[in-house]
Amino acid sequence: MTKEVFIKDVMVKPTTIAKSATITEALDKMLAEGIDPLIAVNNNSVVGTVSRQAIAEKLGSKQNAALAPAAIHVASVVNDDFTSVYPDESINVLIPLLQRYKLVAVYDGDHNLIGQVGMADLLKKVRPENVMDDVIEKAVTIEATERVVHLRRRMLDDNITRFIVTENEKFTGIITETDVAVAMRKFRESVDDKHQDHRIRNLLVKDIMSAPLLSVERTAAVSAVVDTMIKKNISSIAVMDNGKLFGMITRRSLVKAL
Repeated sequence: MTKEVFIKDVMVKPTTIAKSATITEALDKMLAEGIDPLIAVNNNSVVGTVSRQAIAEKLGSKQNAALAPAAIHVASVVNDDFTSVYPDESINVLIPLLQRYKLVAVYDGDHNLIGQVGMADLLKKVRPENVMDDVIEKAVTIEATERVVHLRRRMLDDNITRFIVTENEKFTGIITETDVAVAMRKFRESVDDKHQDHRIRNLLVKDIMSAPLLSVERTAAVSAVVDTMIKKNISSIAVMDNGKLFGMITRRSLVKAL
């Protein structure tokens, strides 16, 4: 008989950030702890979540060009659309929730925050039983010489959070909302606001991408891919088929397959 697994068996300690903190503090905490998003709190009450994507969008906006990154507060990027569960509920409750949300908060009976569960936490306990083709998403590519301002526009207009980078018909790296958030912060901190509009047009995808590209073969086992993603704490990995880009596996595509 299979032992029932509860939310308390997969939840981890909550990682929070004060609503009054700065977005640079939030980004530093996300990068240091390998977490996205953080739970935003105000006077010990949960008010929402703050993600790397939201920080990237805020730092890339012309409306905030005159503000130093350290002067922008978490409150301006909080997403108040979040959900919660209780520790004694079945792990099965999490699957549909994490197909919609990046993170689920866990409360005790007195409505105190005692934990959180993200997609990676769930995948450590539950694995899709599907074949590789069932968990692969379409991969979107971008040229290494494309300007970052055009990359950002594609991210916003098409709601794309990651691109595979190509150069001279080779796959050279990946660029995600994390790369954009880190790059925009460095750019804003090092370039005077009066020069930003001109200088940012010279910033190319290859200047801020993560390289080399991590990939797996289409013939790999799904469980082995999940192990690799958990071990390296990455949210996606490219899938190759005889040297050609076939698609991408993400935490979300894996959770959708559960």
